[in-house]
Amino acid sequence: MSDKTIVEERENGPLIVKNLHSMRGSDGSEIEVKQVMALCRCGHSANKPFCDGTHSKVGFESRGGTPAGSDRIIGYRGESVTVSFNPLLCSHAAECGRLASDIFNPSQKPWVQPDRGTTEEVRLVVSACPSGALALGDDETREHLHAARAQIEVQKDGPYWVLGVEPPTDLQAKGACQSKYVLCRCGKSGNKPFCDGTHRDIGWSDTD
Repeated sequence: MSDKTIVEERENGPLIVKNLHSMRGSDGSEIEVKQVMALCRCGHSANKPFCDGTHSKVGFESRGGTPAGSDRIIGYRGESVTVSFNPLLCSHAAECGRLASDIFNPSQKPWVQPDRGTTEEVRLVVSACPSGALALGDDETREHLHAARAQIEVQKDGPYWVLGVEPPTDLQAKGACQSKYVLCRCGKSGNKPFCDGTHRDIGWSDTD
């Protein structure tokens, strides 16, 4: 039997995770992993992040909706480094603003200004971006960086951050990263099974 970590979709149901090595909850604590786990993605389980079967009661559908962001790569060129960004992949985790608000600030235009910080700061933010929306270089030389963290982390009031696990389905987005991505947990993404930031727009909460 293979010990490869696998994430699978159940049609109109949960995410099935097999052979996971590490998982961290939204409070930062380690979650005990089992050989097979069912994770909620309808947004309504009373036992989040685990599935309790509520998806069948609320009529959850695996697909549908309109993605919140456009599928295009935007480049922000600095003297020493260029940052690229795909809005479709962005889950609004806001790690960029938390770590380097001088460089990554939605209230400024353009919202990414690489020369307002160091190359090391830019690389730190790109590494921390859980969705792969941010990368180094332009659309021809897009390079993703990875931070050390659990294979799956649960974002508070947000998606699953997945690292080093093959996606459950093809990422239909330009410049997407196959080794780090975010999976919808609120059930309302227009890009399911991947997160498109809708949880923030609708004010979804872990307590819903």
